[in-house]
Amino acid sequence: MTDLRVYLPIADLQPQFAAYMATPMRARGYPPEEGEHSLIIEVAPALAIHRIVDLALKAQPDLEPGILYTERQFGVLELHARDRTVVESAGAAILKGIKAKPADQLKPTTLFSDIIERISDQHAVIFNRTREASMILPGQSLLLYEMAPALFAAVASNEAEKAAPGVTLVDVQMIGASGRIAMAGATADLKKARASIDETLAAIKGRSGT
Repeated sequence: MTDLRVYLPIADLQPQFAAYMATPMRARGYPPEEGEHSLIIEVAPALAIHRIVDLALKAQPDLEPGILYTERQFGVLELHARDRTVVESAGAAILKGIKAKPADQLKPTTLFSDIIERISDQHAVIFNRTREASMILPGQSLLLYEMAPALFAAVASNEAEKAAPGVTLVDVQMIGASGRIAMAGATADLKKARASIDETLAAIKGRSGT
């Protein structure tokens, strides 16, 4: 049996999120581009993700897989294409092949959310210690958001950027025990971004569980 944990269509990839997904640490396959459409899936057991890949690419050979990752318990796949109908068709083939529907996925849960206004220079330095770009600057405000399952950080980041394109996407962690987002900018813009994340996660249908 394949347990569908996350079934996540993401329409119209935004510039910063697409760039993040295209980094070598994320796009170990084909990097996505701004304006493309994505489908991200997580299943258990981890190796079942290879059946998901097979179902998708045989149904739509023009799809490009960006992420194929197996951690200890779960397998993760990201697919993207310029044509949204191609992504939707592949998704339908996957669901049919594993006898599942989107609402079988886990419903996201917000674990933490905060906006820290006008951070100090020392805070900015230590926060940026692992950053090579997209840094937060002293005096900017910082939005922190954590949710589970982790992959929902992907759609949350993309929708937040749509709502507040002036913010800086500092960090996204979308694989692991929980998903985490860090965004920098003006407080008013970050409030828009957080409201968009709240609305996006609340609208996702799914089952309770971990």
